Amino acid sequence: MLNNNTRVHDKPAYRLYDKNGGEITYRKMLEQLSDFSVVLFGELHNNPVVHWLQLEVTKDLFSIRRRALVLGAEMFEADDQIILDEYLSGTIGEDHLKKEAKIWDNYETDYRPLVEFAKAHRLRFIATNVPRRYASLAARKGLKALTGLPDESKRWIVPLPIRVDLKSPTYRDLLDLSAAHGIKAKNFLAAQAIKDATMSHFILKNLTPGGLFIHFHGEYHTRKYGGICWYLRKASKDLRAATITAVEAKTLEFIDDYSGLADYTLVIPHTMTKTC
Repeated sequence: MLNNNTRVHDKPAYRLYDKNGGEITYRKMLEQLSDFSVVLFGELHNNPVVHWLQLEVTKDLFSIRRRALVLGAEMFEADDQIILDEYLSGTIGEDHLKKEAKIWDNYETDYRPLVEFAKAHRLRFIATNVPRRYASLAARKGLKALTGLPDESKRWIVPLPIRVDLKSPTYRDLLDLSAAHGIKAKNFLAAQAIKDATMSHFILKNLTPGGLFIHFHGEYHTRKYGGICWYLRKASKDLRAATITAVEAKTLEFIDDYSGLADYTLVIPHTMTKTC
């Protein structure tokens, strides 16, 4: 039994805020998200609350938009699309998906529920990320090395050339980070840019008129409206895209550091357990 001197508070798993720092209900956020063409859901890869909410948002947006909903994710590389499609259509079993696609280590707990939801409801699920071998090539030799790839290989990359724009939020930070780790800054940034630009390309390529595309990726890829979001808006200035980001913190209050991060900020206790 707790004594009278013990101070115990409710322990919410998360709180949601809009871009102005005002607390917002899940229901209100969902109503607003349903009116966008693209929802960019930036995750913390090993946070169970984020992955749970991704699934809940997907289910609830489906209840509103039905077959107009399309899913996509950084966690699948573009050249695995045929394998993913064959699994979703029932042509191959899950064992082949797991063996032949380059799925992430935390697929079973964190991404399988999304794929299975798409399969159950006959939704498209788009593999948007650049094949890692090409990101690695850019990191080693720069973007120009990608232009020498065979045409068949270029099918899985955004049309070249692409511009690496240091006005994109976070790219300047990446230059500083690469310098601190002794990595060739230009190539380090090239690898990030080819991922962001390719994910943007496949989102736009698979966005249907009147449809809603929800995309899952690490929060860094859309932080401060940079990365994927930057390339989307460069390609389509009138595109209505919403961003969600996730942070872990000691307090669930909105602080100044979160200003400008995203349209919606999901704040989670830093003590939350991890999925991997």
